[in-house]
Amino acid sequence: MMYREIFKRMVVEWLERPLPRLIERDVELHADKETIHAIIGPRRVGKTSLMFFKIEQLLKQFKKEEILFIDFEDNRLTGIASRDLDELLVAHREVTGIEPRYLFLDEVQEAPGWSRFVRRLHNSGKYFIVVSGSSSKLLGREIATELRGRYRSTLLLPFSFREFLRFREFGFEPRMQFSEKRGLLLSLLDEYAVYGGFPLVVKKRERTDQKELVKAYYETIFYKDIVERYKVKNIDIMETLMNYLMDNNSSLFSVSSFGKILKEKGIRASKKTVSLYLKYLEDAFFVFSSPKFAYSAKVRSLNPKKVYLMDNSFQGFLSSNFSPDKGKRIEAAIMQELKRRGRETYYFKEKQECDLMVKKERELEAIQVTHELRATNRERELNGLLEAMKATKATQGTILTFDQEEEITAEGKKISVKPAWKWLLEGK
Repeated sequence: MMYREIFKRMVVEWLERPLPRLIERDVELHADKETIHAIIGPRRVGKTSLMFFKIEQLLKQFKKEEILFIDFEDNRLTGIASRDLDELLVAHREVTGIEPRYLFLDEVQEAPGWSRFVRRLHNSGKYFIVVSGSSSKLLGREIATELRGRYRSTLLLPFSFREFLRFREFGFEPRMQFSEKRGLLLSLLDEYAVYGGFPLVVKKRERTDQKELVKAYYETIFYKDIVERYKVKNIDIMETLMNYLMDNNSSLFSVSSFGKILKEKGIRASKKTVSLYLKYLEDAFFVFSSPKFAYSAKVRSLNPKKVYLMDNSFQGFLSSNFSPDKGKRIEAAIMQELKRRGRETYYFKEKQECDLMVKKERELEAIQVTHELRATNRERELNGLLEAMKATKATQGTILTFDQEEEITAEGKKISVKPAWKWLLEGK
């Protein structure tokens, strides 16, 4: 009964509280009774705001009493047991007199026995259910295990470039590329590539304030999502690894080479430990990785991965590398967008190298990324792309640059040179 009263107060507060000002995200939450919709992703990217945006849309058709939003991180729910969760719907019915149609359960991992509770609600066939979970306590693969095929997941990351422009109230139109506004667009792309797209970081205008926020995010990921969750014993290895990855965004990561760096610092670590720590960072969405393109799984596993930061703000604000490669920053932004689009990625490396091999259904696209295509690098970029296209039978070849556009025909293949901003704004 105690938690019923708490839930009643929370329902009343929900009904009386206006929704905050929201920025539209390019992510669709499909509401249906057939599947539970799970929002996954790193901290501070706007999972709760995405729920609110969906609720805002629903309120055009339904009364607020038909929608129930609960944040299970509310400190009033500390100590709640799984048997108390049923009191939530009882409390809602006592306050509103009706059953809710839509359930939005934020930070659901804080509720003991949450998966059984959510599965039972779903099995009743009465509700449209959306859940979110913090990456520190509920990984995407754990949601898959807990909900056993009953769910659809959405990966939410920091702002895409399109969302970043929307937040900055820069309404891009194709004709702008021929006007003086092109300069502002390029300036915004440069800012995005350096400082990333965390919503609250973008909202702050002072660089010192932004840096403090990114530093806080980094420390939370380090201590909460990694050290505490996985009970990491050798903190020096993890700290060195994270610093190394921030300094070497969009670069190949060799476990053996990194082991030598640790040895020079007087730190002992096995290859197994380093590989495991890298996996922890991927699970916590601090980095993404691409394996080498190969038809053999064994070959892929034995070769270095190419590793990218989840958001460029970590390099822009916290890296000790004061002159990072501008092309690699753009490449990281491209990789982040490919993750939003749900693409499977690899890199190609034989005689030459190609930055990204992107799989879409049964087709492959080869992509090179460089800040500027010049006489000094043109042959290298083209040769790497052409070798990758021939070896993999890729159907499309693209070179993405900061602001160049042309069509190249080489060795009978058409290569599209395209500005990164145009590719980022094209959508899926």
